[in-house]
Amino acid sequence: MRKIAFGLLWLGLIAYAFLFAPPNQPDTFELIKNLSTGQWQGINPLVIVLFNIMGIWPIVFSAVLFVDGRGQKIPAWPFTAASFAVGAFALLPYLALRETNPQFSGAKNVLLKILDSRWTGVVLTIGTAILVGYGIGQGDWSNFVQQWQNSRFINVMSCDFCLLCVLFPALLGDDMVRRGWKSSGIFWLIALVPLFGPLLYLCIRPSLPESQVDDS
Repeated sequence: MRKIAFGLLWLGLIAYAFLFAPPNQPDTFELIKNLSTGQWQGINPLVIVLFNIMGIWPIVFSAVLFVDGRGQKIPAWPFTAASFAVGAFALLPYLALRETNPQFSGAKNVLLKILDSRWTGVVLTIGTAILVGYGIGQGDWSNFVQQWQNSRFINVMSCDFCLLCVLFPALLGDDMVRRGWKSSGIFWLIALVPLFGPLLYLCIRPSLPESQVDDS
């Protein structure tokens, strides 16, 4: 049922994006290019913040997915890499195909050590807090709502953000068990606080126990 639910959610997201979301605007490609290259003059700060946070989310998921993928039949990295471009569109197939995996074995490579470090969580949290503060202080909400209603890019990106907030808990339980951390209170605190809950988790979670790491 879990796999079917994620599969249906993926199909529903695709259907919404191409059939029900607002139409593309003529300047969408130019907007994406300017956002990607830092040419932000004249762009609503809320759009800037949302676009950059959609680059932070894949790193947050990577900190869990690369560990989770170690025990899966399918590798996690292609889905994670694609998520930097298309967010939940790439992660939902992995969630539909993966099996429950509360264990970790083998040596941590350099990438896993970086992603497993609490300092990674701290840096991401500080960067996100700065972005959110900038958006709240400088953003034009009425303009953002108007763009959300009329631009497929803004609309789907906003839905993608919300969906990523909902999807993170699907990986959280196994990751906590791998680290010997069994606390329903912590789980729900992380799960129910959008964005900053997962960021807080990366800052405070225990490292993978050395007994589960093969140093040979």
